Amino acid sequence: MLISKPQLQTAAANQQSQQLTIDILRYFRDMLLIRRFEERAGQLYGMGLIGGFCHLYIGQEAVVVGIQAAQKAVDTVVTSYRDHGHMLASGMAPRGVMAELTGRSTGYSHGKGGSMHMFSREKNFFGGHGIVAAQVPIGTGLAFAHKYKNDGGVCITYLGDGAANQGQVYESFNMAALWKLPVVYIIENNKYGMGTSQERAAAGELYRRGEGYGIIGKKVDGMDVVKVQAAAAEALEFARAGKGPVLLEMVTYRYRGHSMSDPAKYRTKEEVEEWRGHHDPIDALRAVILKEGYTTEENLKGIEREIKEIIAEAVEFAQSSPEPDPSELWTDVLVQS
Repeated sequence: MLISKPQLQTAAANQQSQQLTIDILRYFRDMLLIRRFEERAGQLYGMGLIGGFCHLYIGQEAVVVGIQAAQKAVDTVVTSYRDHGHMLASGMAPRGVMAELTGRSTGYSHGKGGSMHMFSREKNFFGGHGIVAAQVPIGTGLAFAHKYKNDGGVCITYLGDGAANQGQVYESFNMAALWKLPVVYIIENNKYGMGTSQERAAAGELYRRGEGYGIIGKKVDGMDVVKVQAAAAEALEFARAGKGPVLLEMVTYRYRGHSMSDPAKYRTKEEVEEWRGHHDPIDALRAVILKEGYTTEENLKGIEREIKEIIAEAVEFAQSSPEPDPSELWTDVLVQS
């Protein structure tokens, strides 16, 4: 018996509804994983179990989760030193990231990279980079590789509002625009470059910084994961079609200091509470999920329990893993062909 047109439309609508529910719950889970991971990393740093620098991503989770949701497997990612969230969103295992943070041989850089220098070729994640804006020329180069190989990939290159004032950013913009490279530049404007307000340090609107090179720019609410996903999907489609680079300014906020050593006394308690209390990406999505009936409170609590177990296992794995052997000082220094 033939299926009628109304039946087909109903089936398609049901399928779309089911997919939307899956997507929304995945966004919630992925953001919560990053939040709980970072909170635990902050605790371990305070206990002296993480050395060096440690820049937490708490508050900015909607940016990377929304953008990752719009990516394809062939796409590459490169970012700055505030990178744990990007690693987890790219599919890197929490246990491997935590092991690297604690300097263990089972970490992604064998315990030698730490917080700012982890990589995964398998997941197309090309680092964390400690030098401000150093990743922008690298991301432009990765985009050139995509175009050269004609593999259909786009490089998503993240930078902060502080890095947006660095000269190499504009050299990269010029090259990307000239050669119509498939790159989407993401400025994560969390309002402060270290301890300096973005409003005091940057003239004009950041999303318009590429206009002189003909690069399309857009400002996005970086605390709303659904809006981030929609903007990223549009930008990636544009770049993937060979039309050149796109610049997205994600307006977001970090709840902690610039790094774990920063008490963040340059901003008021009221400002932080305003962002956390009225703009938190996880709380906002949770409210939507319950209001729209995507799932129940009990199911959300189940996701929270699952995340707690994953983080606990990652910490246990890291603490039980050995430190690198001294012979590792001689490895990963040169590439021999």
